[in-house]
Amino acid sequence: MNASKLRLYYRLQVAAHTVQKAADRVVSAAAQLTAAQAAVLTIVAAGDRITQRDVAIKLHLNESAVTAMVLRLVKLRLLERVRSQDDPRAWHLSLSKRGRTALAASRAAFASVNGRIESQFSQREIARFVEYCNRLTETFQH
Repeated sequence: MNASKLRLYYRLQVAAHTVQKAADRVVSAAAQLTAAQAAVLTIVAAGDRITQRDVAIKLHLNESAVTAMVLRLVKLRLLERVRSQDDPRAWHLSLSKRGRTALAASRAAFASVNGRIESQFSQREIARFVEYCNRLTETFQH
């Protein structure tokens, strides 16, 4: 059966939206963050001298969307930012103490979401699913 008859795009959208909403509820309850905000904190925590541009690239988002999110996270005192010495247009990001606490709470929430996903599939199916997601991402990146 072909993709249009199965309505693959529609099914993918519904699944992604449903999982996103569930993740937002769980992460919000645990850490008072959205899943997207937690993703920004995760990226910042994983690197040194991370810029807003780095975050945008890793999340496949426009820099303007990341800028707005970073400003909100700074206002919430979860992130700190300082001007780059190398590029006066760039900001280097770091987690505040409060940001580290929120990130830790969000990780447990994401673990529960991942656990729910994993409970629906065998290890082999999960490996294939990851492969299929990676292939779709690569297909539509260009």
